[in-house]
Amino acid sequence: MQRSVRSVSGVVYSGGKMVRAGGRSAAEMRPAEIIPHFISSAEGSALIRIGETQVICTASAEDGVPAFLKGSGKGWVSSEYSMIPRSTTVRTPREATRGRQSGRTLEIQRLIGRSLRAVTDLEALGERTVLIDCDVIRADGGTRTAAISGAFVALGLAFKKMAAEKTLARLPFNDSVAAISVGVISGEKLVDLDFSEDSTAEVDVNVVMTGSGRLVELQATGEGHSFSLEDLNQLVALARPAIATLHALQQKALGANG
Repeated sequence: MQRSVRSVSGVVYSGGKMVRAGGRSAAEMRPAEIIPHFISSAEGSALIRIGETQVICTASAEDGVPAFLKGSGKGWVSSEYSMIPRSTTVRTPREATRGRQSGRTLEIQRLIGRSLRAVTDLEALGERTVLIDCDVIRADGGTRTAAISGAFVALGLAFKKMAAEKTLARLPFNDSVAAISVGVISGEKLVDLDFSEDSTAEVDVNVVMTGSGRLVELQATGEGHSFSLEDLNQLVALARPAIATLHALQQKALGANG
């Protein structure tokens, strides 16, 4: 008997069950890769690929800190985020042509900065600033979470270079950090949502977690569909193995020579 196949807002159903792109299971993330030293002119850099989503992350170090930190002996890590016009299926105009950044862009780059500072010993960094640039070259869902995971590698490689040059006495990390999206579609809990899934999700959660398993941030939204604390706990548990996979990729990239 042939099963009926239908599509609802880009999500495919067969025999009443959702079929994910690539045939992956609900708990399976897309193929992921982190390529270190992707931009040779930066102190640290990486290209992260998660499925079709690709983000170039670079780290630039400079002496000095923002005015509110001068004289504190502490450093600063900040981030900027952007999407190139054809990272999306339909061209997205550059924000520079609009004269200002969108609220989404500001929110994402603040999230990236907070995530990195959560695992950085700012006193060990001294009065230095590291600016992370995350440029999305292909967007298919999960760009902010991919940016966080790739940015950690770029920052780590910059710290390694600074330590090798004796600018830093030691690597100023107290943990690692990575992130992944999880969500609910048609009542089913899924990890690592691509764009077609993310755009139809009833619940959407971005999970930012350290290598030791501590939460840095949860961005949880019910898109016209409320959810329980039990649901949230199950989604965070679903994210854990995927984040562990990303941590392993990060450590591999940080151990690469280049």
